[in-house]
Amino acid sequence: MASPPTIDLLLNLIDTRPNSILASLAQHPQLASASDAHGYSLVHAAASYNQLEVLRELVQKYNVDVNKLDEDGESPLFAAEQGDVARCLVEELGADRGIRNAEGKTAEEKIAEEEGEAHEVCQYLRSVRGARQAHPVSAGVAETEGVHPPPPLPNGVQINVGTMAEDAAGEAPDPEIRRRIEELASREDFQTDEVQQQLRELISDVVTGMGTEDASRGVRRRVE
Repeated sequence: MASPPTIDLLLNLIDTRPNSILASLAQHPQLASASDAHGYSLVHAAASYNQLEVLRELVQKYNVDVNKLDEDGESPLFAAEQGDVARCLVEELGADRGIRNAEGKTAEEKIAEEEGEAHEVCQYLRSVRGARQAHPVSAGVAETEGVHPPPPLPNGVQINVGTMAEDAAGEAPDPEIRRRIEELASREDFQTDEVQQQLRELISDVVTGMGTEDASRGVRRRVE
């Protein structure tokens, strides 16, 4: 049985024989995330030689880290030489534009220094950075995922939010009443007629003063 190819061989073939790389990975998937003596990997090489098909398969099929670092602390984004490759890395595969190498530079900064700010990869990364800065709200959409507005109040119940003088505020709301309201609002069956009726009765009790009186009987008195 033939021995598997080495990572060095695959790195040498990626420029001219990308299909051979894909065939080798199908038989030897462990090579997908392998690196040479300098930490240089197939995902770095695929980015450098503009092999988008290989690049996508490495990350999406073989789960290679798109931010895999070489010995200089550089991810595949640092190796990109075409704007389409940089776009694929960032927008499709989720590459981190903020990674800094051993010299403390981002991919955008290093490429601008070595290739000039007119380089297409540098221009693309700058445009993405500018768009994120101009529209910070869209960049923070993930922070609000899973956050839902409170459920609507039952029919006939209205809450007016305002301010009042300290003397007019009276005593603080009874914590037991607050707990009961929050408990009802958090129930999964909040919208059912039964729970809505309980909420109406509770709010009515609070307004008329009955709720505080009832709640005080259910709260243990502190003994001095």
